[in-house]
Amino acid sequence: MPESLPTDIAALRDRTEALARDTLVPLRDDDSIDASTLRARVREASKEAGLFTTTQPEDFGGTRTSLLAMTAVRDTLGAYNVGHLPGLFGPGPGVLAGVDEPLKSAYLTPLLAGEKRAAFGFTEPDKAPRATWGVIKGDRLVINGQKSYVTGGDDADFINVLVEIDDRGPAMVVVDRHAPGVEVTARFGTLDGSHHAYFEFHDVDVPLAHVIGKPGEGIPRALRQIGNTRLVFAAESIGVCRYVIDFVTDHLNAPHRSGTPLGAREGVRMRYADLRIKAYAARSMLYRTARLGDAGENIFNETVATKVYATEVVGEVVDMGIQLVGGIALRTDHPFEELYRRVRTLRLAEGASDILRINLAKGRLERELGRI
Repeated sequence: MPESLPTDIAALRDRTEALARDTLVPLRDDDSIDASTLRARVREASKEAGLFTTTQPEDFGGTRTSLLAMTAVRDTLGAYNVGHLPGLFGPGPGVLAGVDEPLKSAYLTPLLAGEKRAAFGFTEPDKAPRATWGVIKGDRLVINGQKSYVTGGDDADFINVLVEIDDRGPAMVVVDRHAPGVEVTARFGTLDGSHHAYFEFHDVDVPLAHVIGKPGEGIPRALRQIGNTRLVFAAESIGVCRYVIDFVTDHLNAPHRSGTPLGAREGVRMRYADLRIKAYAARSMLYRTARLGDAGENIFNETVATKVYATEVVGEVVDMGIQLVGGIALRTDHPFEELYRRVRTLRLAEGASDILRINLAKGRLERELGRI
């Protein structure tokens, strides 16, 4: 449980809390700071607190950090509603983890140094005649197809694209954003404020050395990155639940024009209790999953279950928080209004909730895999 952390992780959590309380919250609330300055100040403060390198490999100057430690960090940041601020963590390797030359020098090293930005091309549009595919021609790979939801793709220097290589299977392939034949056909934002792009690939010619690992390894590599991100979303969701519940607690205890605090009403208490019960259950799932992962167990099922439950719970908590606080929480300058938009995307990101439910059931009923 969160209350029984090893000494070193507890110390990291405490440093994170001090950073969030004393530095990040004031930066978040300062409307005079532009986006670039905010990122720079957050990055500097994160480095001083020892957080920035926790997402990076040791051989690139990073800090070895366990799943449990990162869970505690992201939970704590979420509890102050600052986990979404840009610049908190250094770029991670993603699907490029462990690559050899030439990808290491040309892409992984500058990525981790912050000199290049990467995007992840996984999702195919529903109207696509087939998945993005590639044909090997000598020492080259020619790619055709499309990816419909590449987050940050238009600003990226390169994209890690899932490609079905004819007769060899799926592979993750590094494709330069501005390579001939790479075309952005649509740019769009989503209600959480993030930006995405729709890509088409028309006879894009890349070196065969741009295949990450071996052909046929694409899906496991992609799912490892997605799985790691699912646990991040779950941890941030749990932290946000704590933030909302603390906010609502203060609101319900505050003086009210009726003469008694809103928290004295039985109906209000019932709804408030539901928030705390669900948040407690989700937080327990999260920390148990992190501990199992650190013990070396396969936590695919646990991560799926935790991501589904935590992201659905945070949606319910924010929604009911708005209901209990009232109409003021719908104002565009209220933190709950922004949270309502931000957390809604989590039930679709890195696997829609119902798709993940189907996968969880399939793994047990058809393959007899997993403890859940």
